[in-house]
Amino acid sequence: MRTLRPGQRAELYVVDVATNERRLVHESSTLLFEAPNWTGDWLIVNGDGNLYRIPVDGGDLEQLELGGVPAVNNDHVVSPDGDTVYVSAEDGHLYAVPLAGGSPRKVSNDRGPEFHHYLHGISPDGRTLAYIGLENRADGNRITNVYTIPAAGGADVQVTDDEYADDGSEYGPDGRWIYFNSERASTTPGHAQLFRIAGDELEQLTFDERVNWFPHPAPDGSMVAYVSFPPGTLGHPEDIDDVRVRLLPSGGGSPRDLATLFGGQGTMNVPSWSPDSTRLAYVAYPVD
Repeated sequence: MRTLRPGQRAELYVVDVATNERRLVHESSTLLFEAPNWTGDWLIVNGDGNLYRIPVDGGDLEQLELGGVPAVNNDHVVSPDGDTVYVSAEDGHLYAVPLAGGSPRKVSNDRGPEFHHYLHGISPDGRTLAYIGLENRADGNRITNVYTIPAAGGADVQVTDDEYADDGSEYGPDGRWIYFNSERASTTPGHAQLFRIAGDELEQLTFDERVNWFPHPAPDGSMVAYVSFPPGTLGHPEDIDDVRVRLLPSGGGSPRDLATLFGGQGTMNVPSWSPDSTRLAYVAYPVD
């Protein structure tokens, strides 16, 4: 589990996408929390293998009961009705946890010890989860592809089938497109850009020198938020300077910076839009 460095803080912010005005919701110098989900008037973050919730207007972190689910990581989503949080656990599987309490349910299928599920999205109707399947192959290669699975459990559907580095798969508000980041358009290792896929249709969304990860379509479909790393970054590391939270108009055009910070991994890995598409939540990790 990640921990804070000496002199480091985790800072949870909410930012207005129209004005760029941000508000500090919570900070900690003891708990490294990550990846805010927004559900109703609450934000949900993970830290130290647990899940916590906090009012959007600020307050204390309240630990959520996971009912015996193994330690969770920063890949988690909330159902559209706000009743269930779906989590990726360190045993490589996906679980459904009732937010009001009750017994959790394992969602993912056993695909062998070398296959791990990393959850990033849920369809607008709450019926289907989008995840990244990571396969550690015998030849030493780590292969990632986009998959879906019914939220109630069932057969997996493989959406991409190749050896490009893919991550961050998330449904758009129309339920048709799945947005993700990939290195499929570059010959430079680590140079991820944003894409979306629907069946046999594939569209590239960003075309710049920065390394772009974790696309989050706004609920109203007007724009896509994402995390942008400096050129030459490999993967989505922690504790990087000049990390930017950016907005890309859905109808095309140039991205604009919403925030610049010290962070990266954990800043905005999962859906973090307010339901009305006016605000975003993210985490920065400054060091004194």
